Amino acid sequence: MNKALDRALLWFRRDLRADDHAALHHALRAARQVWCVFVFDREILAPLPRQDRRVEFIRDSLVGLDAQLRALGSAHGVEGAGLIVRHGLPAEEIPALAQQLGAQAVYANHDDEPAALARDARVRGRLADLGVAMHTSKDHVIFERSEVLTQGGNPYGVFTPYKNAWLKKLDAFYLKAYPVAHHAGALAPRPAGLEAGVPTLAEIGFEATNLHSLRLPSGSAGGQELLQEFLDERIGRYHETRDYPAVKGPSYLSTHLRFGTVSIRQLAREAWQRCQGGPDSRGAEVWLSELVWRDFYHQILHHHPQVVGHAFKPEYDRIKWEHGKQADALFQAWCEGRTGYPLVDAAMHQINQTGYMHNRLRMVVASFLVKDLGLDWRRGEAYFATHLNDFDLAANNGGWQWAASSGCDAQPYFRIFNPVSQSEKFDASGKFIRRYLPQLAALPDKLIHAPWLARPIDLAAAKIELGRNYPQPVVDHAAARERTLQRYAVVKAPR
Repeated sequence: MNKALDRALLWFRRDLRADDHAALHHALRAARQVWCVFVFDREILAPLPRQDRRVEFIRDSLVGLDAQLRALGSAHGVEGAGLIVRHGLPAEEIPALAQQLGAQAVYANHDDEPAALARDARVRGRLADLGVAMHTSKDHVIFERSEVLTQGGNPYGVFTPYKNAWLKKLDAFYLKAYPVAHHAGALAPRPAGLEAGVPTLAEIGFEATNLHSLRLPSGSAGGQELLQEFLDERIGRYHETRDYPAVKGPSYLSTHLRFGTVSIRQLAREAWQRCQGGPDSRGAEVWLSELVWRDFYHQILHHHPQVVGHAFKPEYDRIKWEHGKQADALFQAWCEGRTGYPLVDAAMHQINQTGYMHNRLRMVVASFLVKDLGLDWRRGEAYFATHLNDFDLAANNGGWQWAASSGCDAQPYFRIFNPVSQSEKFDASGKFIRRYLPQLAALPDKLIHAPWLARPIDLAAAKIELGRNYPQPVVDHAAARERTLQRYAVVKAPR
């Protein structure tokens, strides 16, 4: 096969796998020799806490990726292939490495987050100065940017018609895997001085977390393990179990999707095939719909980058949120799981202890912050961005704006989750609450959702003293609901 290039560099970012990888496939087909690099970006890492599960997940996943690349090379008689890892600023590291290796082109996959686009523009400019091309590919979603538009050629702002158009466009072509292994003979051995491999956490200034004690295996192998378990055991009942936080219902693949240790094409293909019929079809349809939501939020971010920091619906930026010392105290109580509403508090303990929060609970705690406490949704969005293992700007922003009613296809502002009824419906036996709030464990199931309504004799029997070992509610839900309706009245009022 005649190849257009002699040497190329593949830059891994949010796509930490060697199988079914668009940019790697294109690089291997285009060049006779291909090196692979990952850059620990100092700009991204600088503000993070020294113990960050995501950094540890990435680092562990890179170890697996390095092994994958070495094995692919060995299978084609190439010894010494593997991952080159740098720690610095991509706009400096990528051009310098490309120049050092004599690469004629750099290949990478798209990342449409505003900061990533700005970073890529800087890298592209520096590469152009060196006469090196930069080629990027779609890999992180099934349909991106302007691939699914209305008949009028506009981006969708409502999910259901977007989903219908998405499903209509979908066929086997869009789900087909990139055959990376077939072309892996083009992987090149790492030159002397670049074969050090993946640094330790300490070498990049971080410390170990509790990641290894959580049920979150890293890397491509970990993603495949979770996927297979979900397909074998749970996908057929996904539609029935996914809303109950005490039940093992979700796929738990969101962190793997975020960092690309699994291929979205593989996941959508597995779901789509099961949608065609069989015992798993209903669960597969609902799971596929969740994957479509992910594409939807990514195309919203692409077409409406102003959602970062502003309401999708501009009139919602007129809302006056609570502020000052009392608001700050309420926010701190929410962050630390001290609101006095057990389901909210248990959910916040879950994210603080594990970096994970069940999807139903994300909606509950977001609604509580915005519509019970009257606090700006951006405060909650930023907290999730710091603490979620699977933090993804498009999905996190979309979810928070949905809860705040300011986003596309959001719940109406007058729909306000009642944290007690949500608890009674989705954690009826209090199993999830007891897991994260053991001080409430002795309360009967019917009382655990609203301890302040329990009789003194019941609280005493459960050894609970409200205000001492569990807080009184920080707000009255009914009164907060009325304040929220008044607060949101400005979105209907003329300017």
